[in-house]
Amino acid sequence: MLANSEALISKAKDNKDRQGKKEKPFIKTTKRLLKNKLAVFGLVIIFIQIIMAVFAPWMTSHSPVAQDLANSELGVGSSGHWLGTDNYGRDVWSRLVFGARISILVGIASVSLGLIGGIILGLISGYFKKLDSPIMRFVDLLFAFPGILLAMLIIAMLGTSLVNVVIAISIWSIPTCARIVRGSVLSVKKQEYIMAMRSLGASHSRILFKHILPNCTAPIIVFATMRMATAILSTAALSFLGLGAQPPSPEWGAMIAAGQDYMYSAPHLTIIPGIAIMLVVFSFNVVGDGLRDALDPNLNLDT
Repeated sequence: MLANSEALISKAKDNKDRQGKKEKPFIKTTKRLLKNKLAVFGLVIIFIQIIMAVFAPWMTSHSPVAQDLANSELGVGSSGHWLGTDNYGRDVWSRLVFGARISILVGIASVSLGLIGGIILGLISGYFKKLDSPIMRFVDLLFAFPGILLAMLIIAMLGTSLVNVVIAISIWSIPTCARIVRGSVLSVKKQEYIMAMRSLGASHSRILFKHILPNCTAPIIVFATMRMATAILSTAALSFLGLGAQPPSPEWGAMIAAGQDYMYSAPHLTIIPGIAIMLVVFSFNVVGDGLRDALDPNLNLDT
């Protein structure tokens, strides 16, 4: 029995090494992704947002919160303010650039925390049969609340701030991630090399984190990418409702909320941040779709 188990493990490693040398999965996946024109467009938009977030102080000549009432509600293309100013005379371009920093930071933080919680729950639920039912019932309880209402409930209890927005969105992300990881674990743990590792006396943690989790990375990556779109949109929605970023913070949803009273006199105050949200959310969604197709071995995108 021991000899057979060792042979199975050795064979699996040989096949894995041979396949890696032959195919180079990362390079192959990248090439398949770059063939998707929409995904490439999305990557460009995401890259621009990251550049804006990182180099925001060097890409603007005005403070995003400095008021200049003498130059309020200037239109697009005005001298010194090429995207105009808001009702307090604040430069719209500066607020848009610094708003990208808030969106990307909140998105990364909330999705990362949600992944940590979801992966842990999914691994435990899928691997340990006795713990599967109670964990999944807890996940079902979270699913019972509509996502945005759950986030609003959490913020109502914790208070209005961007930190609490991160906590709320991360908790909202946990159940979906847990379901995805659990499904992958249930499939992977039936493989022969996993049963061989068990027969050799490998610890549960070694099997889970060294052998099962790496085989669940593809759906996790796709989920994280598409969840970024949801996180950014949810942050904007909560800030629009006054539950997220507070004035004078240059957050895109808060910018739309502040500009809605000036739709007729200065429509750019809502249109410009609205377009920014639309482009970024669309970009993360199409990149997520592209990654899902590129990581799916059953799809032949090379033809």
